Amino acid sequence: MKLLYTIWCVFWLMLIFLLLFPFMFICLQREAWKPSAHWLNRLWGKLFFPLAGIKIEVEYQFRPDPSQAYVFCANHFSYLDIAVMGVILENYFAFVGKHGVKNIPLFGYMFQKLHIQVNRENSQSRVGSLSRALKTLAKGRSIVIYPEGGIKTKKPPQMHSFVDGAFKMAIQQQVPVVPVTLLTNYKILPDETPIRLARYPMKAIVHEPLVTVGLGQEDVMTLKNNCFEVIDGALSGAHKL
Repeated sequence: MKLLYTIWCVFWLMLIFLLLFPFMFICLQREAWKPSAHWLNRLWGKLFFPLAGIKIEVEYQFRPDPSQAYVFCANHFSYLDIAVMGVILENYFAFVGKHGVKNIPLFGYMFQKLHIQVNRENSQSRVGSLSRALKTLAKGRSIVIYPEGGIKTKKPPQMHSFVDGAFKMAIQQQVPVVPVTLLTNYKILPDETPIRLARYPMKAIVHEPLVTVGLGQEDVMTLKNNCFEVIDGALSGAHKL
C-alpha cells in the first residue's frame, strides 16, 4: 500500500510542477517578477497536499507580517520540509539550501534562481551564502534556514545541534528569529531508502519570534540555544502525546 501511495504522490507532485514550470521560468527571468515565481511555488504545494490526501494542521502562536523580514528556523528531518514551508508561510522568502539541489532537472534551475545555495563543506561558499542572505534580509525579504545544517539526525524527533549562521545574520540585520516546529514530516516522508510516503496529517507550529534588537554577536550562542529549546520542547511535547 505504501508503494502505491508513493506512486500516487509522486505523480501529482511532478505533474503539478511540470504544468507550473513554464510560468515559473518566465517569472524567474527578471528580479521584479521573482515574487510571482515564489507565489507559483506556494501554489504547487497548496495543490499537491490536498491531492495527496495530506491534511495541513498549523498552530500559529504567531502570525508573521508578510511585509516584514524574518529569519525562520525550522527542524529538518525530511525532504518534505521544503515544500511545507512554502505552504504555511505567506512571506516572500529565500531558502538557504545545499548546492547539490541545482543538479535536479528543472527544480534545480528554479531553486538556483530563486534561493541561496551553499556548499557547507567549502568555507568560501559558506561566507558567500551568508553575504547573500544578509543582502536578502536588507532588502526586506525573509530567510528560511534549517539550522541543523541539513538532515543530520538519525533519530527523529531528536534534533542535531544547531550551527551559528542563522543567528549571526539575524543579529547583524536586527530581524526577529521565528522558530518553526515541523512535527510530522518525518512520518510522512522519512529520510530512508527506498523512498516511501505514508499518509499522516502535516502538523506544524509557528512560534513567537525571538527578538534580536539590541543584541550583539556575543549573544549568538544564547539566541541559538533559545531557538533550539523552543523547537525541541514542542517536539518532545508532541512525542509524549
